[in-house]
Amino acid sequence: MRIVFMGTPDFAVPSLKKLVESTHDVVGVVTQPDRPKGRGLHLAASPIKREAQQLGLRVIQPADLKDVQLHKDLKAWKADCFVVVGFRVLPPEIYEIPPKGTINLHASLLPKYRGAAPIQWALIRGEQMTGVSTFFIVRQVDTGDLILQEGVVIEKEETAGELHDHLAKVGANLLLRTVDLIESGRVKRIPQVGERTLAPKILPEHCEIDWHQSARNIVNLVRGLSPVPGAYTFWKGKRMKIYRASILEESTAEKVQPGRVINVSEDGITVQTGDGAVFIRELQVEGKRRMVISDFLRGQRLLEDMVLG
Repeated sequence: MRIVFMGTPDFAVPSLKKLVESTHDVVGVVTQPDRPKGRGLHLAASPIKREAQQLGLRVIQPADLKDVQLHKDLKAWKADCFVVVGFRVLPPEIYEIPPKGTINLHASLLPKYRGAAPIQWALIRGEQMTGVSTFFIVRQVDTGDLILQEGVVIEKEETAGELHDHLAKVGANLLLRTVDLIESGRVKRIPQVGERTLAPKILPEHCEIDWHQSARNIVNLVRGLSPVPGAYTFWKGKRMKIYRASILEESTAEKVQPGRVINVSEDGITVQTGDGAVFIRELQVEGKRRMVISDFLRGQRLLEDMVLG
């Protein structure tokens, strides 16, 4: 089956590779235009563009999805199906082009966590299970009929980065199975039913730690934002990102101000919360590299009874 692949981020790379290695014919790739990146703001290609070039695939990078020339180019590829993994919201003029439809791979068990950041919000909200879904694209985002789903157990201290990599691999296999079903004509459309939740884009205001929250909520926030953009607090007027943390205890008998450092050791820093304590194991202070606590303490003096935030 002839396929046009549309995607941009690292999450989409295993899917593109899986389809190229299959019996299907990836006739072209659509990805975001190159973006300024780094301190020098040099133009950088997306992960999908780099992978597509290594695979020898044709690539187009439209700035405007409503451009008439783009629609002509897509039609000229004569694809049977468009496959979308981490791209943009497509207008009907595009997703209605292929005769066998346009499908999307999404990193949640839809209809839960519809939106731009399903992996992050599943962790932030303390889910113990998530997964991947394939579905047919329709006008309303992430609402189309399901094709296949596969659940994944979230490990106790798994971070967004680790879960991202796991789901990318599981999703690539699920996507290939989906494309095989479409080619064979055996695909079934399953309406989305059940709890509907949203996973909006992560904004700066989502990332600051409120030490009055429970230890569990704070640790879930740290996991959900690690490694990027990173949950943060303030220490000596500098922003401190926290990448690894765990719940030390669910509650404390003694009433201590939330955010107060109550113990410092080579293994970690213990901070009081609104309910329980958080044990910080890895962090990064503004202007410094990411480091474990033992390395951090060699260059800094963090006294007990100091208040973070």
